[in-house]
Amino acid sequence: MPRPRLALVPGEPAGVGPELCVRAAQQRWDADLLVFGDQDNLAHAAAALDLPLTLLPPDAEHTATGALRVVNFANTAPIAFGAPDPRNAQAVIAALSTAADRCLHGDLDGLITGPVHKATINQGGIVYTGTTELLANQANCPVVMMLANPSLRVALATTHLPLRAVADAITADRLSTTLRVLNNALHHDFRIHNPRITVLGLNPHAGEAGHLGREEIEIIQPVLEALRDEGMQLTGPLPADTAFLPAQLRACDAVLAMYHDQGLPVLKHSGFEHAVNITLGLPYPRVAVDHGTALALAGTGNADPSSLFAAIQTCTRMALARQTRS
Repeated sequence: MPRPRLALVPGEPAGVGPELCVRAAQQRWDADLLVFGDQDNLAHAAAALDLPLTLLPPDAEHTATGALRVVNFANTAPIAFGAPDPRNAQAVIAALSTAADRCLHGDLDGLITGPVHKATINQGGIVYTGTTELLANQANCPVVMMLANPSLRVALATTHLPLRAVADAITADRLSTTLRVLNNALHHDFRIHNPRITVLGLNPHAGEAGHLGREEIEIIQPVLEALRDEGMQLTGPLPADTAFLPAQLRACDAVLAMYHDQGLPVLKHSGFEHAVNITLGLPYPRVAVDHGTALALAGTGNADPSSLFAAIQTCTRMALARQTRS
């Protein structure tokens, strides 16, 4: 089986992404990495960390540690650690879009992304709500955000919405699509033969039989019943305050939360350092670090590379699973 070929995009050039890529270059992986970013930025990060780094052209043979193959996307403005510059927004988004396009066309087998500074991208004149949304629009397909660490997987029915907009966004069609994408990804990308998914309710106590809200009765439960009839293993809707107890988690392969802060605080508390953000439903595996740009740490050498290392390992496993399918 051939080694997966994975795109690696550092993200915000003034954050910790470039130096985490330099740290990744010091390791041996079961995949070949191709970085899409500014080569001078990477060299600057390596110098700040006092780590060896050899920059190679994209088509170079790459086996040695301390080296990275790079598709260069030069920044417009000089980089100062911890100080994002909107003039570099175009290069950041171009690197992401080009790497994803290479994956869409089958040139590469998966995409790993570092943290992006959303405000700086928007200040640079690019409408940007997040990399997940950017990739979904580019691929023109429904996607699901799932965060995972070694002990827990949490997918989201809605992502970056104000809390007052969440209830209106949970429709039968959207929930059904989300569960189908999640079930398919667990089966094909994680090699779980018959995935068991726990679905949370929207309201406290999962609506308390309608006394605290009727979304569970009118939307969630009918969707679960219809999908169970198709053979999916779905439990719920369960109250979020008890669904994460150890006994409940042992009985499932993933939890579907109705909104961002319903499930992700639990996952991050259970293992933030090794957590990754996975976009399910794309034609290729995409895994991101589960942390921000950490501007205050940039250039200090104190940024923890664990999440990026976990992202590389996870993307590699997903790419190999897809090779096995084909």
